[in-house]
Amino acid sequence: MEIRPAVPADAAAVVALRASVYPYLVRGEHATRRMIASPPPGEDWAAFVAEAGAEVAGWVSAYRNPRSGLGQISLLHVHPGHRRRGIGAALFAAAAGHLRGIGVTRVAGTTTVEALGFARRYGFEPTRELRYSALDLATLGSPAPPVPDGIRLVPLRDVHEDALYQADVAAATDEPGDVPGEPTPYSTWRYEIWENDSLDRDASTAALAGSEIVSFSLLARDGDRAWSDMTATVPAWRGRGLARAVKTEALHRAAASGVRTAYTSNDESNAPMLAVNVRLGYRPVARQLACLAGM
Repeated sequence: MEIRPAVPADAAAVVALRASVYPYLVRGEHATRRMIASPPPGEDWAAFVAEAGAEVAGWVSAYRNPRSGLGQISLLHVHPGHRRRGIGAALFAAAAGHLRGIGVTRVAGTTTVEALGFARRYGFEPTRELRYSALDLATLGSPAPPVPDGIRLVPLRDVHEDALYQADVAAATDEPGDVPGEPTPYSTWRYEIWENDSLDRDASTAALAGSEIVSFSLLARDGDRAWSDMTATVPAWRGRGLARAVKTEALHRAAASGVRTAYTSNDESNAPMLAVNVRLGYRPVARQLACLAGM
């Protein structure tokens, strides 16, 4: 078994590994290759794989979160057939070593409930609970509900990136998190959202008041699966049903273009968005725990 930095040629194997461990996460081969080959700016991002023979048996990524300033160890996972051989510990050591090298002193991560004991061995303690949910789009009900007068629902293809960035920054000010977050730097946002080839610009939907985006729902797609990357409403426009309207419209557009299953995740404290998803028919498929640790 060898732990080594990930290379773009690992993308297909990493996607197959992720599907076996986290079937409810959606990131395709092209998006994974891009992440490895050209990481996000300003994050000191790195990824490592565990290679057993010619097989990629494990993966982890580590970076500095530009919003929180915390280090992040993301998606450490090992193929079920290769567990209890020290691979998880070796991957963690590689990720932690990278973060120490860039001066990180506090680290965030997520773990399944079953792997909490592993996380605690390295000093992580749970802070929040995350719910992952899935929706069979064949069961999707009525079209988007009516929106207030003066509001138009349009595909993301019809909006300007600056308008979306401003709406994203405004809507994310009270997003649940372990520490108060700063606005996402524009360069990071552009890489992760606007330049993401997986972003379905025809299904993703924005609500416009004049030229201002007041609510939006973003869908990233891989084949017949989609991930709700973010659904949010600018604070001054909340309480008018816009989040439900844009997400319903986005899902109907996705279904019409061949998406069969949509996935999403929510902090358990985010009651308004959980209520929207339950009303749309999403059903829980997994739980994870957000955790924090000192380095």
